[in-house]
Amino acid sequence: MPAACDSLLDDIEDMVTSHDPTPHERQFARRSIVPRPRKHQLQPAGEELQTDSVIPGTQKVWVRTWGCSHNSSDGEYMAGQLAASGYKITENPSDADLWLLNSCTVKNPAEDHFRNSIKKAQEQNKKVVVAGCVPQAQPRTDYLKDLSIIGVQQIDRVVEVVDEAIKGHSVRLLGQKKEKGKRLGGARLDLPKIRKNPLIEIISVNTGCLNACTYCKTKHARGDLASYPIEELVERARQSFQEGICEIWLTSEDTGAYGRDIGTDLPSLLWELVKEIPEGAMLRLGMTNPPYILEHLEEMVRILQHPRVYGFLHVPVQSASDSVLMDMKREYCCADFRRVIDFLQERVPGITIATDIICGFPGETEEDFEQTMELVRQYRFPSLFINQFYPRPGTPAAKMEQVPAHVKKQRTKELSALFHSYKPYDHKIGERQRVLVTEDSFDSQYYVAHNKFYEQVLVPKKPEFKGKMIEVDIYEAGKHYMKGRPVEDARVFTPSIAQPLQKGQVSGLPQELKATHQNGACASVASSALVGRSWRFDGDGLKLLSLGLALAAVIVALVIDKLH
Repeated sequence: MPAACDSLLDDIEDMVTSHDPTPHERQFARRSIVPRPRKHQLQPAGEELQTDSVIPGTQKVWVRTWGCSHNSSDGEYMAGQLAASGYKITENPSDADLWLLNSCTVKNPAEDHFRNSIKKAQEQNKKVVVAGCVPQAQPRTDYLKDLSIIGVQQIDRVVEVVDEAIKGHSVRLLGQKKEKGKRLGGARLDLPKIRKNPLIEIISVNTGCLNACTYCKTKHARGDLASYPIEELVERARQSFQEGICEIWLTSEDTGAYGRDIGTDLPSLLWELVKEIPEGAMLRLGMTNPPYILEHLEEMVRILQHPRVYGFLHVPVQSASDSVLMDMKREYCCADFRRVIDFLQERVPGITIATDIICGFPGETEEDFEQTMELVRQYRFPSLFINQFYPRPGTPAAKMEQVPAHVKKQRTKELSALFHSYKPYDHKIGERQRVLVTEDSFDSQYYVAHNKFYEQVLVPKKPEFKGKMIEVDIYEAGKHYMKGRPVEDARVFTPSIAQPLQKGQVSGLPQELKATHQNGACASVASSALVGRSWRFDGDGLKLLSLGLALAAVIVALVIDKLH
């Protein structure tokens, strides 16, 4: 008979009995519960727990995320919940007991990195939990066999899955969240998280999209459009500013489609969000496809002109050939894209338009490709994401007649050469700009700031600039950046209405728990957090509350006994 730790469970619900609360009842009972630290033995701060038993919640976890900002936000939420439950999040993979790998399915190389990381973890005898779009879209893939999986809508249950993986079980949570038969946007927005950058909050406004692009694998994972209510998104922004962030990124598979499933729209959301942004802080809009921005152009102009909204928009074109766009099922023509860009550039002078282009889509001719080259020559996009086409398994485009690999490579090379032939920022040397400083440069020699149009400006690495809005004189320009010299005696804006969280600190916890994670205090704080927090339960929730309070009382008694 196999040992318990060797068992394979299709879903974590397989472990409950018929007398236990249903998943819906458990979810309702936990609506206002924040995961709490779990320290199973009292120990001095910094001392490792020595035990021969497998006790979930005492291990070190390394979280690695690939892909878009939506995926990054999911990774931050999962890290936060694990830390709030007692796990230590480490930046050193070799030091970790478990690797949580959050994948991207957009391109073959991203999945290759993901698969290689799984192999590397197994070679090092690490426990592995996988998440993100790859396992959600293709959970039966051979290299995912026997691995624990967290679905893209199940990230609020990451602690349960990691607990079971630590004990040697394989569990998979891939279901869709629904309420009254309607698909929800995903996990709650008020969950604990650890921001990769304590100054930047990434908010997913919706998940999924309305399109059915023939090349897209993400649709298989994220599904149809499901938007969060405006009031929940505003509350998340408000909480983020209370935790010291100075920049918000809105993200989703298509922010322009926001609200169409719940009877609202993107401008309505944005006008509510800008009310919460303090002076000196900024909001950046996420990617929007052309069809869903066309009907809001006038309104979007007014929003992009707002002093606390970056004059920046990411609008993917993918190809300038209508024939290729039709084969892609993009639901717009190149003239639609040009109309959007021309309208915005005319009414928001200086606006930065970023776009995406796929080289070598099935059926793309030399004439099709030349139309794309001409589009780039005309608009000279300062930010251009060039992608060689990769057929993704299970997509209609994978079954089409493919452009030869050497042709795809050559076209990608030609477009890249065109992109690098012009310098978009040389004419800005000598300008005085106001910039928001948010992060370190890749070489750690500068701080990275962004001006009103989300153009990258490198400034001297002085700690007093971090998280502040300062004035600089531009004295140098490169292909992707400018360099700015701070103006002496200029006013420094401090947008944060609170002290930013420290790097690695958990967002969204009561103050008592924040102190626990910051200072390494003992588990007695968990009991005080249980008693001091506001709760609302009925039915099985009351049973859970009673059990929690009883457990808290036992912990307090043990602490008192230990102290005596």
